[in-house]
Amino acid sequence: MEEKKQNIIQVDIASEMKKSYIDYAMSVIVGRALPDVRDGLKPVHRRILYAMNELGLAPEKPHRKSARIVGDVLGKYHPHGDTAVYDAMVRLAQEFSTRYMLVNGHGNFGSIDGDSAAAMRYTEAKLTKLSVEMLRDIDKETIDYTLNFDETLKEPAVLPSRYPNLLVNGSTGIAVGMATSIPPHNLGEIIDAAVKMIDDPDTEMEDIIKVVKGPDFPTGAIIMGKESIKEAYRTGRGKVTVRSNVEIVDIGKGKQALIVSEIPYQVNKSKLIEGIANLVRNKKVEGITDLRDESDRNGIRVVIELKKDTNANVVLNKLYKHSQLQTTFSIIMIALVDGQPKVLNLYEILNHYLAHQKEVVTRRTQYDLNKAEARAHILEGLKIALDNIDAIIKLIRGSKNVAEAKKGLMENFKLTEIQAGAILDMRLQKLTGLEREKIDSEYEELIMTINRLREILANERLLMNIIKDELLEIKEKYSDKRRTKIAAREDEIDIEDLIDEEEVFITLTHMGYIKRVPATTYKSQKRGGKGIAGLSTREEDFVETIFITSTHNYLMFFTNFGKVHRMKAYEIPEARRQAKGTNIVNLLYLEPNEKITAVIPIKEFTEDGYLVMATKNGMIKKCDLPQFNTSRKSGLIAISLKDEDELISVKLTDGTKELILATSGAMSIRFSEKDVRSMGRSAMGVKAINLNENDHVIDMGLADEGTDLLVVSENGFGKRTSLDEYRIQTRGGKGIKTYNISKKTGKLVGAKIVGEDSEIMIINTSSIVIRLEVKDISRFGRSTRGVKLMRIGEDNTVASIAKISHQIEKEEE
Repeated sequence: MEEKKQNIIQVDIASEMKKSYIDYAMSVIVGRALPDVRDGLKPVHRRILYAMNELGLAPEKPHRKSARIVGDVLGKYHPHGDTAVYDAMVRLAQEFSTRYMLVNGHGNFGSIDGDSAAAMRYTEAKLTKLSVEMLRDIDKETIDYTLNFDETLKEPAVLPSRYPNLLVNGSTGIAVGMATSIPPHNLGEIIDAAVKMIDDPDTEMEDIIKVVKGPDFPTGAIIMGKESIKEAYRTGRGKVTVRSNVEIVDIGKGKQALIVSEIPYQVNKSKLIEGIANLVRNKKVEGITDLRDESDRNGIRVVIELKKDTNANVVLNKLYKHSQLQTTFSIIMIALVDGQPKVLNLYEILNHYLAHQKEVVTRRTQYDLNKAEARAHILEGLKIALDNIDAIIKLIRGSKNVAEAKKGLMENFKLTEIQAGAILDMRLQKLTGLEREKIDSEYEELIMTINRLREILANERLLMNIIKDELLEIKEKYSDKRRTKIAAREDEIDIEDLIDEEEVFITLTHMGYIKRVPATTYKSQKRGGKGIAGLSTREEDFVETIFITSTHNYLMFFTNFGKVHRMKAYEIPEARRQAKGTNIVNLLYLEPNEKITAVIPIKEFTEDGYLVMATKNGMIKKCDLPQFNTSRKSGLIAISLKDEDELISVKLTDGTKELILATSGAMSIRFSEKDVRSMGRSAMGVKAINLNENDHVIDMGLADEGTDLLVVSENGFGKRTSLDEYRIQTRGGKGIKTYNISKKTGKLVGAKIVGEDSEIMIINTSSIVIRLEVKDISRFGRSTRGVKLMRIGEDNTVASIAKISHQIEKEEE
């Protein structure tokens, strides 16, 4: 008894309960209910996929009995009961439960009506092609392993997960004191978001939200409201309303029916129908005469027939309110980060995923490098052996045993133990000339591979591009169209839908006043006219930029600092023709001394589009258009500039154009856009033209925008010259003469590529605007001064010119 008393430990019951419950809670949180942010899997799912991979259940192999798979998972990795394992595997194989299935099930795996799967002894399963991407590179030391429950085997702590599975397939789980509910998403959208973050390290949450439209449920349906989705993405918590896809159809004899083709995620179809029947029985919803389920293997079809003259919309709204035709999906994005549960927003989840991929690809590259170096080391030994084959054969024949032969090879030929062993294992067939060539060829390829792998490990940008390419490859193979539509709620109105799409003039003054006016405001006049007042401005101000666009187009504002800002044309305040307008600093975030130097309209950011930029000091740069499909309050970097340089012109191209640059000193150069390679947003560019002293570039044009180059001098003279007189040159040269400058004409202030049907605006420093048809302007040779286009009063000069790129209906004088 005394001995037994010595084994009794006195503890406080409250402290013991607290400690034990915390241990239990953490075990459930980390080991059962919550997914890892890196692969989006709970331990049971990870163990199922790993065990199936170990069993060799590849997509091209035959199915294996589910009982065998469950037995392996249970006995080796997950000692929590066969039902827990089988139920988890079944969900991975149900197309209505998992957006992109990870298990290919054969047999009865349940239904959307709540029917349970057949017993595991009857069903069979194997991996899907997409689940192979979860396990890809696992054999290349890309992840860490932990001991299993009885410490007899090792299991992966996380899978390589070559796509962002946490967001793609989502996850739900109830832990202790917390729960997670992450909705599934469209694979293509999530990969596009990840790629955007790789391409632009400055990507922010709002940029991601524009790419990821919202959850994409396996059962389709409609999400009502966009703001609720954005709020959930920003904070990690929120709710979205999911509504069934219902169509109102006429069925004859004045009667209508509601046809339900898609229902909310995780709704049991049988219980939904039963719920509607109860509403009719209890007279909460009236006007329904028949309710039947016509669903088949082609999809859901629930028919709700209505009485004659019943208002179908009233009945439908009541069903949305009282039945599961409309439900709420709670979003709580909790996942394990370094073993700790955290609430994560959309950006953070993708950021953690990319960090995981960076580690996976780094470890894979290091593994491949080690293998290549080891093989190259052996080949170097074989090459030495072939070069000294007679001496080596003699040494081996004269050795008493293998150990002596190995020692002799190492001492006489400066070989390592590994190389000596490889030589002793070498077959006689390696002595043939053909085999020698194979060894040399393999060695050369290995050296190239080793250099490439070392370069990847040394260059993070190269490594991230590999991740990007592999993500895009998965997107190409497995992405599909969105199933879930997203509709605005009744109280959510997109302001753009309320704005009529129409052509408008945007004017911007030298002092930064901007306004929007209808396109018909300015009259078409004859050459030499005095023009009409463009707007009333301060005495020292004048109109600098004027162009025509659509109210729904984006406006890209490029500044002299090399930055770009973006907004919609309808966001520019409308004003009368003679009104001053709104100061641009009230619309855009501009730094001191920063001003707008180029504005171009963009309808959409297409993959095959480019922006070509020219600077005052003769630099040129080309960027992919999608790099600008984002905005930031302080503006994006469009081009890096040297001291005293400015961005002066931007053009939208398809990558195959010819560019013409003109200078104030009347020089010009024409060269192919292909001479300028595409660069990143923050690059500086390359030299376009070699400028003379005190000269600068005034504009850049695209040769296919017209047939002539039109130039205007500061004293109102101008002309147009056929593009045939401008030969194609090499980028970076001095160029050729384009105008005959004199004291009477003054230097050039504007140059535009024009066609016969083009129209131009000429603006002087007194804010007088004249609109001319190009066909009324004479065509002259390169070395002439042209004719008077605009009468310039005393103390006035031409400030700038602008081309109207398409005909609009002219207002009668």
